[in-house]
Amino acid sequence: MRIAIGQLWQESNTLNPLPTTLRDFEAFGIYQGGELITRFAETNELGGFIQSLHAWPTPTEIVGLMRFAAWPSGPVDAATFAILIDRMMDALAKAGRIDAVLLALHGSLVAECEPDVEGHLLQRVREHVGPTIPIVATLDLHANVTQRMVDSADVLTLYHTAPHIDVMGTGRRGAGALRRILFEDAKPIMAFRKLPMVVPAERANTQDPTSFSYGVRKTLEGWERNRHVLGAGLATVQPWLDIPDLGSSVLVVVDGESWRGWGDQACASLATEVWTHRRDYLPDLVDASDAVHVAHKNAKAEPSALTVISDSADATTSGSTGDSTVLLSELVKYDWPRPAIVTLVGPETVAEAERRGIGAEWTATLGATRNRRDFLPITLPVRVTNIFDARFILSGHLAEKLPIDMGRSAVLTQKNVHIVVTSRSGPHFAPQLFQTAGLDPFAASVLIAKSPCGFRAAYADRAKQILVARAPGCAPSDFWRIPFQRIPRPLWPWDDALVYA
Repeated sequence: MRIAIGQLWQESNTLNPLPTTLRDFEAFGIYQGGELITRFAETNELGGFIQSLHAWPTPTEIVGLMRFAAWPSGPVDAATFAILIDRMMDALAKAGRIDAVLLALHGSLVAECEPDVEGHLLQRVREHVGPTIPIVATLDLHANVTQRMVDSADVLTLYHTAPHIDVMGTGRRGAGALRRILFEDAKPIMAFRKLPMVVPAERANTQDPTSFSYGVRKTLEGWERNRHVLGAGLATVQPWLDIPDLGSSVLVVVDGESWRGWGDQACASLATEVWTHRRDYLPDLVDASDAVHVAHKNAKAEPSALTVISDSADATTSGSTGDSTVLLSELVKYDWPRPAIVTLVGPETVAEAERRGIGAEWTATLGATRNRRDFLPITLPVRVTNIFDARFILSGHLAEKLPIDMGRSAVLTQKNVHIVVTSRSGPHFAPQLFQTAGLDPFAASVLIAKSPCGFRAAYADRAKQILVARAPGCAPSDFWRIPFQRIPRPLWPWDDALVYA
């Protein structure tokens, strides 16, 4: 039994003015063949594939194709798109005879020349292997699932959780569905409903028992315990995509014609329920200045309290540029009893800090180096307190033992405000980032997390209060206020009076 595995993963944001290039994929690590299998045997979806395949009762040869991954950012440029697809298909051609294909995809990867990269890839793979070789792909919960993806794959397996703490588990579930096909002669039939709606990410917390999303997760997990169900998922979609065919979707994959009716009914029922509860996803936002003021009051009233403020509009996990100074400008107005921690992406600032050295003081102009459309720079007297390599292993939201390298980085201080400046984008919420910088995120007065929801996996149990700031950026919560040009209309919440039948 020869099973080919590969990965093409990036969440695009078409509001980000910076294109994703081959260099961005190289920075995150391009691997192929046996090295892919060795390096990622315990990491994310690939790890779930590999561990599951090794546990199969029949001896299985794992054939490594390509692993392409880049941090969320702007659309992939046309030349890079061609390279990614060509190299993946070339690796598949060189693999020779295979019995199945397992792919770890995101589902919201957009190129300048192709709004549905995963659909394009799956279609190319299907054309290559023919109609009888099983293709199973995993997708992020924020995938923009298209009919082309559904038509090209036998099973699409989605994350169930936000924060995304089931990434490796999703790989195992995808491999489990493939095992059913190969060893139990399962015949997958996919029910698919596209919803004319896009929702913010801030309140899609599947771990909060009081949220609507928690109930959806429990429903999906319950369905998948039925041996006749090969997979079920809700994709609430990455909302910052100005592309055709944008929308949330529900998938239910059943085994055999006798279960087709049940699958169709379950899919339709959940789609209607999600539509009915669409307003439950709308977040409560606090103006940036008010959020910082509340955090300062908390710090004065209870010196050991941690307040976490989500700067979701500049969330690097959502593909924003990471160089907003909006929250920083508010933080420096206050004296903080314990550290106030905020991040920036600024390779030029890091280079200047490194040139001056630890202990140096100067008046620095910070931020708005990547996105002058939404942000303004700020000039502050700062001191260089640390210079380091932002390399660490990320586990928790988005990852299981995922190597991260955000390049040379620096910590600048202005009084008790600590500004962690990295050369590259990455998880600008992760405790491991701040710990690598020499800071204890849980001992701060206030921490700015550039993440809309996933940061809660690390901080929900440790923070006195969590606030979501209203601020500019490439990933605003109220995205429908932006006049998208290419999305299908009508689409909620742009078209509030829309009726779904």
